[in-house]
Amino acid sequence: MRKFLIAGNWKMHKGVSETSAFIESLLATDPTPAVDVVVSPPFTSLPTAAMLLTGSEIGLAAQNVHWESSGAFTGELSSEMLVEIGASWVIVGHSERRTLFGETDRTARDRARAAQQAGLKVIYCIGETLEERESERTFEVLESQTDGLGALESAELVVAYEPVWAIGTGRTASPEQAQEAHAFVRGCLERAFSTERAESIRILYGGSLKPTNAHELLSKPDVDGGLIGGASLDVDSFSAIIRAAAECAAGE
Repeated sequence: MRKFLIAGNWKMHKGVSETSAFIESLLATDPTPAVDVVVSPPFTSLPTAAMLLTGSEIGLAAQNVHWESSGAFTGELSSEMLVEIGASWVIVGHSERRTLFGETDRTARDRARAAQQAGLKVIYCIGETLEERESERTFEVLESQTDGLGALESAELVVAYEPVWAIGTGRTASPEQAQEAHAFVRGCLERAFSTERAESIRILYGGSLKPTNAHELLSKPDVDGGLIGGASLDVDSFSAIIRAAAECAAGE
C-alpha cells in the first residue's frame, strides 16, 4: 500500500522569518506518522528550514535544481549544494517552470536524473493546459511528458499530476477526472518501468487541492497525496489536508 504524501510548494512566498514561524507551528501540530509530509520553501529559506526540521519526520524540498554539479550557470543551484544545506527532496518540471521559464521534458528529466544521482528524491510534475484538455489531448500530453522516465530510479520518484488549468485558478479537476488521469499515468509508468514498480510509485494531485475537497480527491485509488500550492501557505489549512490524508489512509 502506497503511503500518502502531502507536499507544500510555497513558490515565491515566505522569507526566513515567516518560514521559521510556519515550521514551528507545523511541528507543534505533531503531524501524523501515517502520512509523509514535505515542505518546499524558497531557496533563501532552505537552510533555516533544514535546521528547524532536524530530527523531525518532515521532509524538505527545493523548488528547482540544475542538471550540472557546477559550472557557469548564473542563478542556478546544483543537487550537491541542495544536499549540503539539508534538502532531501526537489520539485522538478513544475508547470510554472515550463510555461514561464522554458522548462522542457528533456531538461526536466536531466534535472531529475542529476538530483537522484546526488541522493535527492524527486517530485516530477506533469499536466495539461486548458487548451490541451479542451482539444482532448490530455492523454497524449501525459504520455509525452512521462516518456523517458524509465531512466530514473523508481524508488526515489514521485509523480505529480497538475492540470495547469486548475493551478491557482480556483478550478479543480473533479475526483473522477483526477482518478482518470492518475490511472492513465500509472499505465504510462508501467510501460516505463514494470507493473510492480509502477504500483509502488506515488502519484500526487496538484491543482487547487484544499481542505474542502481533500478527502474526496484523496479517496480515489490512484491519488496518493497532493502537491499543495496556496493551501500550503497557512498552517491550519495545510494541517487539515494532512489530517484528511490520514483519515483516507485509515479508511475513514
